[in-house]
Amino acid sequence: MTDGPLIVQSDKTLLLEVDHADAQSARVAIAPFAELERAPEHVHTYRVTPLALWNARAAGHDAEQVVDALVRYSRYAVPQPLLVDVVDTMGRYGRLQLVASPVHGLALVALDRAVLEEVLRQKKIAPLLGARVDDDTVIVHPSERGHLKQALLKIGWPAEDLAGYVDGEAHPIALAEDGWSLRDYQRQAVDGFWAGGSGVVVLPCGAGKTLVGAAAMAQAQATTLILVTNTVAGRQWKRELIARTSLTEEEIGEYSGERKEIRPVTIATYQVVTRKTKGEYRHLELFDSRDWGLVIYDEVHLLPAPVFRMTADLQSRRRLGLTATLVREDGREGDVFSLIGPKRYDAPWRDIEQQGWIAPADCVEVRVTLTDGERMSYAVAEAEERYRMAATAHTKLAVVRSILARHPGEPTLVIGAYLDQLDELGETLDAPVIQGSTRNKEREVLFERFRRGEIPVLVVSKVANFSIDLPEASVAIQVSGTFGSRQEEAQRLGRLLRPKGDGRQAHFYSVVSRDTLDTDYAAHRQRFLAEQGYAYRIVDADDLLGPALGGVEDDPVEGGPVEDGPVG
Repeated sequence: MTDGPLIVQSDKTLLLEVDHADAQSARVAIAPFAELERAPEHVHTYRVTPLALWNARAAGHDAEQVVDALVRYSRYAVPQPLLVDVVDTMGRYGRLQLVASPVHGLALVALDRAVLEEVLRQKKIAPLLGARVDDDTVIVHPSERGHLKQALLKIGWPAEDLAGYVDGEAHPIALAEDGWSLRDYQRQAVDGFWAGGSGVVVLPCGAGKTLVGAAAMAQAQATTLILVTNTVAGRQWKRELIARTSLTEEEIGEYSGERKEIRPVTIATYQVVTRKTKGEYRHLELFDSRDWGLVIYDEVHLLPAPVFRMTADLQSRRRLGLTATLVREDGREGDVFSLIGPKRYDAPWRDIEQQGWIAPADCVEVRVTLTDGERMSYAVAEAEERYRMAATAHTKLAVVRSILARHPGEPTLVIGAYLDQLDELGETLDAPVIQGSTRNKEREVLFERFRRGEIPVLVVSKVANFSIDLPEASVAIQVSGTFGSRQEEAQRLGRLLRPKGDGRQAHFYSVVSRDTLDTDYAAHRQRFLAEQGYAYRIVDADDLLGPALGGVEDDPVEGGPVEDGPVG
């Protein structure tokens, strides 16, 4: 027995003692292969999953490193069956390989013949394969490359894709060299991606994912299709590419609901690509409209299901996924792994913060006590209405005003999920409201006025969760969210993380109704940020004008409450 911060259990759960002196080192060591499940105040629960182990293996970590991390930080002897299982699970990755064959085109090659015999007898896999060339090789039709990888992952034999990529249509792209250069972690991310040929780069919001994309384009020197969440994000990509690369405005096309331009670099929205007309995806021709050398998926954790189907046919193209978190609430992380590629680079948020590239953030959950009338309405409401009632409680308005009073003049975003609530906030705070129905031109004008300091407060719906570049926003007040979405929490905090000109700290408030589903969902949303090392403090709304919100009397906790005990 040692005095380590980690308790490793035979069911593959890891318990991390948050207050231990070595907790941060242990968190960094286990992050490549363990997923955070629960984050109450003193002990965080992680789980070692096959997908996490395969991602670690694809990123260059071997079983010896994983075992060493578990043994080094564990307080007690690590269960021997777990260590054996880690070695066996990681050993499954790459026993089957997809390779280019000069004679047969694409082939599945087995380094373990018994594994090939096993998968050939799977009913869902056999139709994806062609003739058997020899004992260890089976022909694969190129159009089934993606579907085969999906199917093999589901039965526990993830294939290593070594078949290579077409170069696509050449197009000169160079990084501009006027007063800026890639940061070390951005260069490492590009190198990690390029070495693998396809895959996902995970970086915090505000850490320059667009620049990683631009550098990958300069490496590819080829026509590029960039898929983004919305038109505003696409236009930000265009502005950044013009500023940071040799590309001109004429070389970059916008393929959105407003324009249908196909150029050497084309930026398309997920919405238009997945739009159906008379039951058909009419814009699929975009993927075949040019001989793309690179496809970039911005915010890959939000990739719509139809795009997965399209991506299955793009396996010969280099594919780069960019995201702040690989968490998907629909559980399709395996499809990202199979079709976009494994995680090639992942930088802990706090590491980037300590290097000064993103702003430090103070995260506070403000617990609101509902009025007797609100409590009774909540108690008798139908189950499907309860979260909405708790999240949109009128009592939250006064709390939002109190928080704003603590940050006079600071650029502030008030973020919510329900339009009636946002309209009421906009009217109460005399602030513009940006929601889904707000025209793109109006959004861009309001965002620009906010950047210039002409508008101190913006009320925004979930349209501002993604890819909106608001470098001076320093305060966010979250009043309601999409149930317990961890990815949404990460994106919302990300609106604040660009470094401030004066070095000031960012403040992220989540206003939550006590003793309701709102509290439970808040605890779930906070899990991802707790994994990144952010500490949530819990304060009572009644203390807003006292010292607690300033952090004088409350001790920080890692992702859990200090007053009501663990939640979730």
